[in-house]
Parts: sequence; C-alpha cells; structure tokens
Amino acid sequence: MQISAEKVEFGQTNYNVVLYEDFDGLSYELEKIQNVSKYIIITEKKVAKLYLDSVLLELEKLKIPVGVIFTRGKEKNKHIDRLKKVYNLLIELGTDRKSVILALGGGVIGDFAGFVAATFLRGIRFVQIPTTLLACVDSSVGGKVAVNADKGKNMIGAFHQPELVYAALHSLETLEEKEWKCGLAEVLKHSLLTGGVLFEAMKTAKFEDVFDKNALQIFISESVKFKTSIVAEDERETGKRAILNLGHTLGHAIESLTNYKKYSHGESVAIGLVLALILSKEKAGFSEDAFQEVLKIMQNLKLPMQDKSLSPKKLVEHMQHDKKTSDRQIKFILLNSIGEATWGNVISEEEIVSAIKTQQALA
Repeated sequence: MQISAEKVEFGQTNYNVVLYEDFDGLSYELEKIQNVSKYIIITEKKVAKLYLDSVLLELEKLKIPVGVIFTRGKEKNKHIDRLKKVYNLLIELGTDRKSVILALGGGVIGDFAGFVAATFLRGIRFVQIPTTLLACVDSSVGGKVAVNADKGKNMIGAFHQPELVYAALHSLETLEEKEWKCGLAEVLKHSLLTGGVLFEAMKTAKFEDVFDKNALQIFISESVKFKTSIVAEDERETGKRAILNLGHTLGHAIESLTNYKKYSHGESVAIGLVLALILSKEKAGFSEDAFQEVLKIMQNLKLPMQDKSLSPKKLVEHMQHDKKTSDRQIKFILLNSIGEATWGNVISEEEIVSAIKTQQALA
C-alpha cells in the first residue's frame, strides 16, 4: 500500500519519490519506466539476504531480463578502486543503453550504483531502492552520486537523477540501533534547515518512538518534501543546495580521520551539527535557547554530540580536503535561526579549533 508520494520536477527532470508499506508496489511503479531492455540490481549480500527475493518476485511480473551484481556496503568500500570489477560485470551481463540499474541498499550502495549508472556507457538510467532511514531521507533523493578517493569522501562524483525512488517501510524494521541514529541525524539536520512541521516533530521525539510508523512517515515525507524543493531550485549546488551540507564539514573530517570505522555517517554529521551551531552562535546570531533546545533533542534521540579524543588540529587538516574548501578557506553552513541558513561562511582555522575545544568541553 502506498503511504506517500512526492514529485521531483525541474527542467527535464521528472520523477517520483514514493513510500510504500512493502515491496508489493514496485512492479507497478517500475512499469512507468518505458523501453527497458534489462534490469541490473546492484546490492550487497546482507541486504540481498533480506529483500532480494521480494524484489525479484516483483520484477518477474514485468517479464524483463534481470541481472544481479554484488558489492560491499560499508563506506570504506565505496571506493574508486571497486569500479573496475563492476564495470566488467556489467559488460559480461550485456548491459546496454536501455538497461536500468536498481540500487538496492543503503546510502553507500545508492551512491556507488548511481555513480556506476552515471558513467557506464556515458550514462544509463537507474532507480533508487533505499533500505535505510538515512538513504530514504537523504542520499536517494537529489541525484548526487559519488565514490571515495584515498584522501577524501565523495571526491569523484556526478549529478545523475534517478528515474524513481522507491522506499519500503518494511525494509527499515531490521535496522540496527546505529543505523537508526544515522538516519535520525539527517532528519534532525533537515528539521533545523526547514523548521515547521518537521522541527516540531523532532522536539517531541524520543529514540524509542522512531519505530512508530506514524512518526516514520512524518520524518521521511517531510524530509523528502524539503529536500526535493531544494534540489528543484538548485540541482548542481551552485547556491542554496549547499545548505544541505550543514554539519558535514566536521562530519566528513571525523569519518576520514577515523577511517570510517568509529562512527556511522549520521553519527559523524550529528557531531558536526553541534560544531556548526556553536559557530552559528558566535558568527550568525543563533540563540543560546535554540542551541540548548537542539542539544535536548539530540539527547532524546541518543545522538553523539562530541568526541573528546580527536585532535582539533588534525580535524582541521582533514577539513582542508573537503570538497567545499577552496583556496584553503574552510567554509561552513551556519544558522541564523531554526529554518534560516546561510552558506559559504569562511571560518578561520583558529576559530574552528577554538569552537571544537568548546564542543569537547560540553557535558
């Protein structure tokens, strides 16, 4: 049963982001994609064990050939070195320009499979089938696809919009606590940027409540609605879309400094949000009351707020490799207030180190 649907529409781009109870509507939605010669599912074995059979049953209804490629799902595996094997497998499977890649998995699979689709045969169509809360609310929507290099995350990427985003609430039931936190951090980020209904929902949310389908529907639907509005306004991040990087400047630095092992992406972003808000208080007039309100939300959602073990200077060094950095100037997204963000704010290394020390001193 369909729960909600949002349309992403701008220029030549037109696709739906749909939320269903399970996978029973997948064939119905895929039928709307015309002139398909073959479906190629890119997934990981852990996800495949849970959901591949359900997806294959839906694809049988379409009577179109299907191939499956397995890759690895953790962030460290979303690496440029892994592309060669997948490209060769696509060739062996007879993938052509009419083929459609189905990215079945979390954000790592979606980013990786999307980049493969963007570059194979100079670009073929693909569909996002996210199976984590993070992927549902963030990475599956908007067309940003990428792989990592040794020195930085998402440094090799493209803008390649999907034909469809199909999310099934059923697939979230098996998530571990770390994955829930990962998604909740991104929902919190969206709520800080948009305010309104989503922020009000976050103010009353507790970690234990997120398993409730009504709460999930609000988190996912409102996040998707907000992100699609931003993408429609600025597809290629030449302006306002940059605000979606709130918390990511420190978040990406934490991930690379800890070799993607200590925290999930969302947990790193959560810590990054706190630093961004400290800087927002100092540089953009963000109020102390609002800051404390956000910290309370994070406590209720069991999100990490700092890491006292990481060197502020080493974190700044890793920020220098961030793709938002130019001419060695580190730029932050800051909030004037809930729902009002600014981008391109240059913050000096000394100010960042001082703010990280303030953050690490938080109780």
